[in-house]
Amino acid sequence: MRKNSIKNTRINSEVQRELSNIIRMEIKDPRIHPLTSVVRAEVAPDLKTCKVYISILGDEQAQADTLEGLQSALGFVRRQLAKNLNLRNTPEIRFILDQSIEYGIRMSRLIEENHVEEVEEEENRGEQEDQ
Repeated sequence: MRKNSIKNTRINSEVQRELSNIIRMEIKDPRIHPLTSVVRAEVAPDLKTCKVYISILGDEQAQADTLEGLQSALGFVRRQLAKNLNLRNTPEIRFILDQSIEYGIRMSRLIEENHVEEVEEEENRGEQEDQ
């Protein structure tokens, strides 16, 4: 099976959906932040490994705690994934922190601040020309 085949793409989306449900509803670890989302799942073509990119909206301590909680629940997550999906092999899961959403929010905030400053400068120039 090729990496970008239709079957592999479908498996990736199914694994992502199931992992999202497992993390949100079934794991009871208090270390896992409630605003944890599965951004992307990449299952290898041989179904042996899976990279799961997660995004955590919170400070660095919350992110570290959530990753630690997910690592400790790895066996449970894999068992639930095997129970919910009918795959030949249940992939070995590796959680990777994805900070793209946080980066996007930060960039949007910087753009907005810059835009507000430009508008204020234009207003000040307009007031000075009127005087």
